[in-house]
Amino acid sequence: MRSDQLLDELQAQGLLTPPQAEAIRHDEHTRPFSIHYEVRTLLYLGITLLTGGLGTLIYQHVDEIGHGVLITIMSLLMATCFGYAARHRAPFTWAKAPRAGFLPDYVLLLGCLLFLSLEGYVQYQYGVFGTRYGLAVFLPAVLFFGLAYLFDHRGVLSMAVTALASWVGVSVAPLSAFTDNHFRSLSGPAIGLGLALVAVGLVSEFQGWKQHFSFTYISLGANLTLLAATAALLSFYPNTWPSAFEAGILILVLSVGLVWYARRIHSYLFLLMGVVYSYIVLTYLFFQLIDVTTFEATAFLVTLYFALSALGVVLLFVNIKKILGLYHAR
Repeated sequence: MRSDQLLDELQAQGLLTPPQAEAIRHDEHTRPFSIHYEVRTLLYLGITLLTGGLGTLIYQHVDEIGHGVLITIMSLLMATCFGYAARHRAPFTWAKAPRAGFLPDYVLLLGCLLFLSLEGYVQYQYGVFGTRYGLAVFLPAVLFFGLAYLFDHRGVLSMAVTALASWVGVSVAPLSAFTDNHFRSLSGPAIGLGLALVAVGLVSEFQGWKQHFSFTYISLGANLTLLAATAALLSFYPNTWPSAFEAGILILVLSVGLVWYARRIHSYLFLLMGVVYSYIVLTYLFFQLIDVTTFEATAFLVTLYFALSALGVVLLFVNIKKILGLYHAR
């Protein structure tokens, strides 16, 4: 093994005594290997496959089973999940609550997914909400926000934010971004909701109200705002809000804020978000300013620009720890 060879070399050079080398070798050979993230991934995948499989099974045998029986079974399963999670819930605190184990977290997540399935099923079959589709997504948002804070669950918090986005009319379907009218309807409410989420995240961060929730709020809110502003920047509707100029300024200001926040919490994600979206604005501005009538000059400027961009990427990754202040933090 490579570690054994390294220990032998260090021992031969006199940097390690035989007892030290043997202790390190024993630790390397007997140290438990963590499969924490693998197990969590399998549990998430299992819950997704379970809900998808149950949905397919119900769809294929709905006439044989009956709607009333299906609704009763789904309600009992959902109540069982919420009851199990409540039984193992830690006392509420504005700090990070101690975990009673990983299973209650996934059971709570399954209960939330069952609630969504049950709500969609009764709406499709009986139309309990009628045409008030906003109410159908507002109720999960309220429920999930309450459960997220009560059970200190960031996964449920993400579901709550998604339901809230649906309620304010923000579509998250990837293909809808390519429709002509989507830019017009997306920008305003998406930017407003995104900024509100960022503000809530900052309040959580500085006031200590579920401070560990701030990452979810700020990451989702900033992504939503920046994507909507980028859509407005690249759209062809100059008379709608925000204009390309306003969207560009918003992206740059928020990107600077993300870089500042990334340095504060030493986050690679927020730093890359700020840099990438700033680069989009600068690239857009570059192509707006260059004179495309002269092919030779345009080709030279474009080549130079992307060569400098590549150099900038290399310098960013070489100095990323220094930018985030990780050396100083250590």
